[in-house]
Amino acid sequence: MDNRNDFSTEIAHETMYVDGAWLRARGRERIEVRNPANEQVLATIEEGTIEDAVLALEAARRAQPAWAALPAPTRGALVARLADAVTSNAEHLARVVTLEQGKPISQARGEIGAVVTFLRYAAENARRIEGDIIASDNRDEEIQIRRHPHGVVVGLTAWNYPAALAARKLGPALVTGNTFVLLAHEITPLSGLELARLAHGVGFPPGVINVVTGRGLVVGKALVESPLSDLITMTGSTRAGKQIYGSGAAGLKVLRLELGGKAPFIVMEDADVDAAVKAAVAARYTNCGQICTCNERMYLHRDIADQFLDKFVAASKALTIGDPMDDPDMGPKVSALEVDKIKDIVDRGMGDGAEMLLEGGPLTGGIYDKGHWYAPTVLEVRDNASPLVQEEVFGPVVPAMRVDSFEQAISLANDTEYGLSAYLFTQNMKRLLALPSALKFGEVYFNRSNGEAIQGFHTGWGHSGLGGEDGKYGFDGYLRKQTLYVNWG
Repeated sequence: MDNRNDFSTEIAHETMYVDGAWLRARGRERIEVRNPANEQVLATIEEGTIEDAVLALEAARRAQPAWAALPAPTRGALVARLADAVTSNAEHLARVVTLEQGKPISQARGEIGAVVTFLRYAAENARRIEGDIIASDNRDEEIQIRRHPHGVVVGLTAWNYPAALAARKLGPALVTGNTFVLLAHEITPLSGLELARLAHGVGFPPGVINVVTGRGLVVGKALVESPLSDLITMTGSTRAGKQIYGSGAAGLKVLRLELGGKAPFIVMEDADVDAAVKAAVAARYTNCGQICTCNERMYLHRDIADQFLDKFVAASKALTIGDPMDDPDMGPKVSALEVDKIKDIVDRGMGDGAEMLLEGGPLTGGIYDKGHWYAPTVLEVRDNASPLVQEEVFGPVVPAMRVDSFEQAISLANDTEYGLSAYLFTQNMKRLLALPSALKFGEVYFNRSNGEAIQGFHTGWGHSGLGGEDGKYGFDGYLRKQTLYVNWG
């Protein structure tokens, strides 16, 4: 037996964590968590109910006033202790991520490193919660702007980075004085439960951190619609984000939605082609293409298109695919449903006239007979309306399109409902300076691959979301403002 894939001793708790204790769900149903590389059952978790969602929210509501009353540095110190605990358990957590989500182990270690970074950055900001004093129109008066926590924050996370996305929301929410209820995604819930275990060990008061499990359409909907929740922070698909937007409308919930993307990767005739190819490969295939900022469509100047595509196809073909514990370049897709979605988009794209440059597709035989495998696939398209160009693939498939000018590339790149990330490779400084106002995306990478910085601001435009994460602007989003008119005359 391969002990690397033996999960029997990996997880201490498969129940929900509510009000400082491990609890069984009110219902009796269970959800199987499967390894996407071999479809083996890793664990079975509680299928939470509406009643479970309410219990978690009630616990968070009770705990919030006392938590907010603590000095911010005290809250930050606990978050820093959680970062220390994650560091001490980093290899275990990386294994959990790899086994439930499927990314290669080195990439899972990188994700756990991001967990530590998110938590430490939030803790360091405990002394940066600031207000303003503004001159008044009246004598003997000043205007004060103060910042306060929203109250109870609900975190809804995607399956592609289950540990990092939870920490990205958890850290700033807690440091700013909110309490937190996390719905761990039903496909990858184990990372969130392990974070709860570590949080319990470092001494967070009961109710400050709660982790529930179950279906998003049941438990998630209840968390969003409940009058006990104040702010909803969600990372996921645009479709799911729109559902949450509608569910939260009746309660006028504060929403922070980081949704889908269809990032254009623009390479102009003066670009460093080798650097662009290297970045395009990393931006497309990391985590099997399951990143919202991934290179989803390439616009290549006609003068360098053949050279670029030859090198890109060769690099794509050379990628290794296998057991993520062996640390290949790519592991499996997370589920059979995701593989079917990709196949459908490719089939429709081919029906619209796309040309196959590298036919990867689903893999079978040997280790690929079990699990959800899809090899790198590269196509050339001539119509920007192709589903390959317009729909988020979220996998190792990328369409390429030739363009004649910078202006045409920008026009085609903007022809989308999404507005999360974009890429440009050029040595022309005039183009670099013109691009920010020309491209309608919240995050733009110049002459580099993806990977946002903690001190930046990760935000989408259009159907890619509302609000944002990271940096001082993301941190400030977990606070609401109060204006005081102080007259002492």
